[in-house]
Amino acid sequence: MNTTIYDVAREAGVSMATVSRVVNGNPNVKPTTRKKVLEAIERLGYRPNAVARGLASKRTTTVGVIIPDISSIFFSELARGIEDIATMYKYNIILCNSDHNKEKEIHLLNTLLEKQVDGIVFMGSQITEEHVEQFKRSPVPIVLSATIDPGKEFPSVNINYEQAAYDAVKFLIENGHTKVAMLSGSLEDPVNGYQKYAGYRRAIEEANITFNDDYVVIGDYTYDSGIEAMEMFLGLNERPTAIFAGTDEMALGIIHGAQDKGYNVPNDIEVIGFDNTRLAAMVRPTLTSVVQPMYDIGAVSMRLLTKYMNKEEVSDEVVLLPHRIEFRQSTK
Repeated sequence: MNTTIYDVAREAGVSMATVSRVVNGNPNVKPTTRKKVLEAIERLGYRPNAVARGLASKRTTTVGVIIPDISSIFFSELARGIEDIATMYKYNIILCNSDHNKEKEIHLLNTLLEKQVDGIVFMGSQITEEHVEQFKRSPVPIVLSATIDPGKEFPSVNINYEQAAYDAVKFLIENGHTKVAMLSGSLEDPVNGYQKYAGYRRAIEEANITFNDDYVVIGDYTYDSGIEAMEMFLGLNERPTAIFAGTDEMALGIIHGAQDKGYNVPNDIEVIGFDNTRLAAMVRPTLTSVVQPMYDIGAVSMRLLTKYMNKEEVSDEVVLLPHRIEFRQSTK
């Protein structure tokens, strides 16, 4: 049978209230008494019941984290930032994988709330009306991480994705390219699709370059979609001479797809990715990429959530972190 607080109290010859004070770090316990209780805990192998403590305090010191793809390098970096700050503030994490599926996201939100988490960090694609309704009904704070809330109703941490894409495409244009293509995520995805596409299009139009529908291909964020997109670009009568990809993984597919057909990167085709994941340094030539500070986004999201959970003052609910471009060998 599991050792209970009653067993510890009897072993130490003190009240259960005294054991509780020792376990919870209350300073109002005599050193000799504290020593007796700790020795009894050690002898009996007592472990406090976190669930029971949570019910008593109405806090479980547990945070739910919903991410689209646990296997993704991008999201794993975000999760690491969340975990490190959670540990610093003595919170435990329940990590959930939603597979970019709206129904699963809604289900996970309700499951985490049933588990009495103190707060939730949410990462997803498109925030729908159903998401908004769920967020509004939540009894605990929710912070969106690397996720855009079009109505700006909820706390969030991002970079300016539209401006970051604009900066990348503008660099390619200033490098002398007039045939700049883009491999985008779904345009229904506010982050990896629409925002980046809007930045691409703004750079093209500001440079007075005629917009070409054939130069925009929609991918699914994967390496394979980069390979397929490159085949489409090379099949055009006028192939692009530079390509901006919405993620590093798709950019790697672009590079290898070009190399498979005998083209040289960057001499024949320049390529820029987005996210600056570890993949950018693994490919040859190494990949120029927009730096999205994934770890920092996760860390700041978690810190923002702790402020809400602890009722601290929050000066900025919508946080935009800085971005930059890391130049490597896939551009000249």
